[in-house]
Amino acid sequence: MGIRLVQHDPEWAETYGRAEADIRDALGEHALSIDHVGSTAIPGIDSKPVIDILVLVESYDPEEVYRIPLESLGYMYGHREEWHVFFEGDAVGMSTQVHVVEESAADSRMMITFRDYLRTHPDEARRYEQLKHTLADRYSDGDEYADAKSEYVRGVLRRAEP
Repeated sequence: MGIRLVQHDPEWAETYGRAEADIRDALGEHALSIDHVGSTAIPGIDSKPVIDILVLVESYDPEEVYRIPLESLGYMYGHREEWHVFFEGDAVGMSTQVHVVEESAADSRMMITFRDYLRTHPDEARRYEQLKHTLADRYSDGDEYADAKSEYVRGVLRRAEP
């Protein structure tokens, strides 16, 4: 069985809003910005029913300043990589992934740039949706599915650069 995509649900924005408010309250000044990213943040396109949230922080260390508050909200620590610290959970009644990224990281705004480009280019958003369906039928592993979209995402980011 492939990756499950569902029709866009306008309530995703409200779900994000609840999660964002909780995260902002929990992290306070440690969250430089909090944004709804990923396909659920692009109105009108099918998506995995997972809210992706980007939290920019000044520094990954000390990790406790965001890890403990996020865990207190019900998000489980997943892993730390060079470009982000990953948490997941369903603290707002829907599967949610929180990506903590250093503000100074080269790709810190990549997810926002990608989201904004697709929001303002509906034809491109439809092409992305079609690609997602093709890949969702082909892959059952979420990491393989995400990797298979990488070349397309890089192409969109190149076009989005001023």
